[in-house]
Amino acid sequence: MWKALKNAFKIPELRDRIVFTLLMLIVFRLGIYIPVPGVNLKAWGAAFSQMGTGSAGGLLSFYDVFTGGAFRSFSIFALSVTPYINASIILQLLSSVIPSLKEMLKEGEEGRKKFQRITRNLTVLLGAIQAFVISFGLARGFENILVIPLWTFVFLATVSLLAGTMFLLWIGDRITEKGIGNGISVLIFAGIVARYPTYFRTAVLGGLNIFEWIFLLGVMFLMVIGIIYVQQAERRIMVQYASRMVGRRIYGGTSTHIPIKVNHSGVIPIIFGWAIVSIPVGIAQLTNSETAKSLFSMTSPLVITIYAVLIFFFTYFYSVVVFDPKDISQNIKSYGGYIPGIRPGKPTEQYITRVLNRITFVGALFLVAIALVPYLVQGVTGVNIWLGGTSALIAVGVALDIAQQMEAHLIMRNYEGFVKKGKLPGRR
Repeated sequence: MWKALKNAFKIPELRDRIVFTLLMLIVFRLGIYIPVPGVNLKAWGAAFSQMGTGSAGGLLSFYDVFTGGAFRSFSIFALSVTPYINASIILQLLSSVIPSLKEMLKEGEEGRKKFQRITRNLTVLLGAIQAFVISFGLARGFENILVIPLWTFVFLATVSLLAGTMFLLWIGDRITEKGIGNGISVLIFAGIVARYPTYFRTAVLGGLNIFEWIFLLGVMFLMVIGIIYVQQAERRIMVQYASRMVGRRIYGGTSTHIPIKVNHSGVIPIIFGWAIVSIPVGIAQLTNSETAKSLFSMTSPLVITIYAVLIFFFTYFYSVVVFDPKDISQNIKSYGGYIPGIRPGKPTEQYITRVLNRITFVGALFLVAIALVPYLVQGVTGVNIWLGGTSALIAVGVALDIAQQMEAHLIMRNYEGFVKKGKLPGRR
């Protein structure tokens, strides 16, 4: 591995991309410490710590993880790229029910540019709404954190938070173009990894004994190994194309496969499930009812059960939206292909649906296990490390993508990759 990293810096193009990415990440981390104008940071830090001690602390930790700690310091990057992620998910879901959006994605590069432009416009709208709601809500709920008039603060905070989000999108585009990896994913990865020292400090201050440390490290090791295995796993459906003559040329006569990833929905079901579960948790906190708080606390069996069921539901829902067996079956038939042993048309569609349902079930079990890891760790060790599984899922996924791109550069120039027995797709 170290030899591969050394070889990476011998390739001028790859070296420039790595250095550029690191410089952009430095800019991103420096922006975390630029506060929104008009905030008393000491008062806000005390208020944030006070909110985080309740059962809703997991909700705040969830948001703070994806902002890289910017929300805790109320930085201009407090929204991070979450408005863009929300806009992308919304349009991706809408593209399955709005024919014009679906056709736009099939128009090649020009169609993708139009779709990206619509995504950016929706990002501005969602970012403005989210920035206003956060700034106004905090200003009304914690007036002691303000050093300027309320509406002046709301205006400045809304503009600052929206500008910070759009600046991060610009940085992400530059990383995608001139750096290594997908820019938006790299920014999320950097924010998540930056929280790991805090997790380690929490574990150290938790006063764990030797057995609890072994359990914690063992869970982390198994979790990373499991994520790598599942993220790389896929079910391949073999497709055979019959040979045909067009003019004087013969086309086809080859075989290929349809890859179905075990976890093709990523972390989206966990995010959706958490967003819905947080609604009754937040309402219970506002009612100040001890019964409601105990029933809808983040560690109650009812909330955990609902959370797991929602992850299952959204995993299947997302697979239905983004993976259309009927469309795939028609494409195979139109190009003269068939699945060995399966008749074209409706039987092919039913076969692909059956395989997809089985694979999705395994992926849903995996996501539920990953989402419930923090509850397991907290129950055994008493250490409150929220979203450890979710953050690890994102971090490992992005790290694999970066490693694959770097290995592709190395293999292309006849260098040895990161692993001798090629398992990364970049080696194929």
